[in-house]
Amino acid sequence: MNIDDVVLNFTPGSMLALNVVLGFIMFGIALDTAPSDFKAVLTAPKAMIVAMLAQIILLPAVTFGLTLLLNVQASIALGMILVACCPPGNISQVLTYRARGNVALSVSMTAVANALYIFVLPISVVFWGSLHPTASELVRAVSLNGWQMLLEIFLIIGLPFFAGLLIRAKWPRFAAHVQPYARWISLAALVGFIVIALVGNWTIFMAYIGVVLVAVFLHDAVALGLGYASARIGGLGVRDRKAITFEVGIRNAGLGLGLVFAFFDGLGGMAIVAGWWGIWDIIAGLAVATLWARHTAKRADRRSSSERSGRIETTETSGSEPVA
Repeated sequence: MNIDDVVLNFTPGSMLALNVVLGFIMFGIALDTAPSDFKAVLTAPKAMIVAMLAQIILLPAVTFGLTLLLNVQASIALGMILVACCPPGNISQVLTYRARGNVALSVSMTAVANALYIFVLPISVVFWGSLHPTASELVRAVSLNGWQMLLEIFLIIGLPFFAGLLIRAKWPRFAAHVQPYARWISLAALVGFIVIALVGNWTIFMAYIGVVLVAVFLHDAVALGLGYASARIGGLGVRDRKAITFEVGIRNAGLGLGLVFAFFDGLGGMAIVAGWWGIWDIIAGLAVATLWARHTAKRADRRSSSERSGRIETTETSGSEPVA
């Protein structure tokens, strides 16, 4: 069984449900996005430029090279490219908070990136997919049209996103009340949808789980590492590095899964990569955020202990001076 020839089974009703979930996710992100978040482009231009360059240009390019290095099947390679070209996931803000990073910067970066990716995503997928030596055949086989994909993406994520922005601007108190529920309900729905998709095609998933596990593990690690390295090379502070690490490393693989069924007829390798990415991304992100938070706490404790020791030593020294 060649994974490039496998098509996963999905009903039209399932596709409609997935699109509703994706739209709800973008609606929830927008409800938590204030107009001031977009001003971060001006107030923190360096961090914003580093983050956008890392995820829009560097991540797809590095992913392209990784697919060649791993020599994976064409559909798996195209699935990795698609995920790399997707916008950041909204859980990046939760992970940044858990890791004690710059949450305000994370919120701003996600807002700006999601607006940009409505236009960037289709262009990036078509460019890198058409350039790939084996995946390009799949791109040509489905007659992928960048403008058609742009329209589809605008309907799925653009309209809900702008609707959420409008409601946040007009009725901020209502948005603040609804947003926490929208975020967690949409995330739970997406994870549930991905699990159902994998279980429903379990035989195919298990046949290629070894290859996909390795590819997704390495790809996710590279994405997180690229975010951190870009921020460090850019000379940004520790809290900003944490925010950019998760901004680049956490991708909206659920959107990628929807696009696989919308434009690639449920192509096996692509769907399995996007589906497993959506699960592993959360697991790896939580692990990194937790370890980072513990490391930060230990450093703070050592610094506090050192400062206390310094104060005690100064007090003892001043108290030991002979009295005339």
